[in-house]
Amino acid sequence: MSPQVDDFGLPPGVRDEYLQGARDQLGAIAELAERLIAAGDDMAAIEELRRDAHRLRGSAGSFGFPQASVVAAELEEAAKQWIEHPANGVAGRGQAARGFVRRLAAALFTKQAATRPVTPVTPVAPESPPTSTDLHQPPPTSDTPGASEVPEVVVVEDDPALAELLTFGLEARGYRFLHYRNGREALEVLKTMDTRGSPQPPLLLLDVDLPALDGYSVFEQLQQECPGKFRVVFTTVHGSETEQLRGLEAGAMDYMVKPISLRVALEKIRRWVGR
Repeated sequence: MSPQVDDFGLPPGVRDEYLQGARDQLGAIAELAERLIAAGDDMAAIEELRRDAHRLRGSAGSFGFPQASVVAAELEEAAKQWIEHPANGVAGRGQAARGFVRRLAAALFTKQAATRPVTPVTPVAPESPPTSTDLHQPPPTSDTPGASEVPEVVVVEDDPALAELLTFGLEARGYRFLHYRNGREALEVLKTMDTRGSPQPPLLLLDVDLPALDGYSVFEQLQQECPGKFRVVFTTVHGSETEQLRGLEAGAMDYMVKPISLRVALEKIRRWVGR
């Protein structure tokens, strides 16, 4: 009897294992995109981007993600053009790289990723950070009913630059997440959110200085009305010992002090979420 295989001719579970590695690959590409946001003429980052795109191009197609292979090929070609013409379009390279990362995340982590037609797509400008109505949702990774409908991470952040950085990184690594810019709006939704399908409480990245209702007040009300529903990490520009102890003593899991690098943030989130 021939061994059991999936629709792509691969043993069951092999594509899921590949996606775990692809998250790391795309996370590394996202970090390179941030280097180009800071300096579009960083040729070392561009060369590394070209190499990483080339590797992803080959592996994605082999594991049943043909559209991701197409997008990776476009990214590789873009990097080659930047290397061959180092003075052209320097200022826009970081945003262009972010756009490729978003398209790669969509091609790898959405439910429709494996069935999308393999047709070249014209690069598009990166989208705005997701709003409270956007749940970025890759394929379910749990057999628990409803698990794919519960966000793994909720970001409550009104700083546009940091919100863009965090949501971009979460998207690149294939997390399900929601973003809110207003403390009061976030609190109303968080109190009524059904998280029973989640294998663990969602991670809440909560800014201390929010409009309408500050992060400490949001946290206190959540603790009173639905204790343990979220695992809370504060984000703040106030990195003093007193400020950090205030949140930790109230029951927060940790603190992230701004400015926050994408690489450090993603590594912390990986440890907190568990993947």
